[in-house]
Order: sequence, then C-alpha cells, then structure tokens
Amino acid sequence: MNNRNRGKNTGDDTLFGSEKQISKLKLAVQDMQYLLTRGYAEKATSELVGNRYRLKTRQIQVLRGAAASDIQIRNRKLKQLNVSDLKDQTIYLDGFNVLILLESLLSEAYIFEGLDGCFRDLSGVHGTYKRVNQTQKAIELVSVFFKKRHAQKLVWIFDQPVSNSGRIKQIILDFAADHNLSWEAELQFSPDKILAETSGIIISSDAWILDYCREWFNLIAYLIKEEKLFVNLIQTYNE
Repeated sequence: MNNRNRGKNTGDDTLFGSEKQISKLKLAVQDMQYLLTRGYAEKATSELVGNRYRLKTRQIQVLRGAAASDIQIRNRKLKQLNVSDLKDQTIYLDGFNVLILLESLLSEAYIFEGLDGCFRDLSGVHGTYKRVNQTQKAIELVSVFFKKRHAQKLVWIFDQPVSNSGRIKQIILDFAADHNLSWEAELQFSPDKILAETSGIIISSDAWILDYCREWFNLIAYLIKEEKLFVNLIQTYNE
C-alpha cells in the first residue's frame, strides 16, 4: 500500500484554524445565504462576498459548499429520509463524492457542514482518482452502515470519464463478493443526472443532486454520529 492520504493542504490551518478566520467565514456564509435567497447567481455572489471578506480560494470553496438559499435548504430537508426508512430499500450511492469525503474525514483533513446539514470536503477528483491509505476503511464504513440498516441493495455509481474509475469499481465488487454484500457498481458518463433522476433513495452531498433528486439520506452525518468518528470540523454557522 502507498503512503498517500487525503489530509490537509499546506496552509489550511492558517485558513481554518483560527477563531478570526472562522468568524469571518460565518459572516460570509450568512451574507451569501441572504443574497442567494433573493435570487442572486451563485458564482457572482461568491465572488462578491469573497471580495468583501478577502477570502482565499479554499475559503471561497467552503463558502460555496456551505451556503444555500432558504428555499434550497427547506426543499433538501423535506426530501431527507430517516435511517428507519432504509430497510429493504435499494440505495444509489454517489461513488466518488462519498468515498473521497470519507477518505478526507478519516485523514483528518478539514470537513465542513453546510446550512443543509450535509458534510463536504475540500478535495476533488480532478480527472483522476487515486486510492489512498483510507480507501479500505471508507469502504468498510459503508458496509457497516449497509448491514446495520438492512438495506436490500446498494448501487455505487462512478464517473466513467475519471481515470481509474474502472479500478475502484472492481475494488468495490471484490469487497462485496468477499463479504457477501448485495452491492453493484456502475460506471456512468453522467452520474449526477442519473442520481438526480432515479426514483430510488440516493446518497450524495452534491448540492445539485440534492436539489433535483426525489429523496436522499445523509450518510456522512449518520456515520459520524453512529460510529463516533473524529471530525476536523470547519464551523460555518452558529448553532
């Protein structure tokens, strides 16, 4: 196994480790929510708010991921299922979204919680997926959830154009075979569209998917609480 992980970037402690920076970020998220609620476009709004608070690129990434309009937050919450709703159901999982988020969390990289209650990370695939030290543990956490909640089937959906997507698909299928799990894995050219349009339950923290899907489950929030996972959390709003 290699020595890669999805830990913090150099400089993340400076951007997210002080009360001063967090206070600034909270105000920025508040402002962005206000403007999005009034119909301002996301890109223009994040630039405007980012400039006002002199945010760096990674802070703007958090701002975009954390903020949403009042109606988006309300709609996402309305479609969110409880854990008791999952028994005997087929669940469609946003492969790279969930895997990379769990790998980041397990690497103690900074994670943030959006106004919609979804946890998100600061990593990205960038055209190539590379397995890291935490990949196996991330898959194991999904399997613990799957068995505990007695779901009928889990379908992992990965982006076909991403390099190594075929390899991670095979890793998932091999793991499922070894542990007698009712899992499938698919490569798709438009996974977001497929997840948004399926009539089944989806697991993702992708904002666009959450806005358009029929119903979803907040797996990461569940795992953090149920498995008592340590989270290096960026607080983006006041409780």
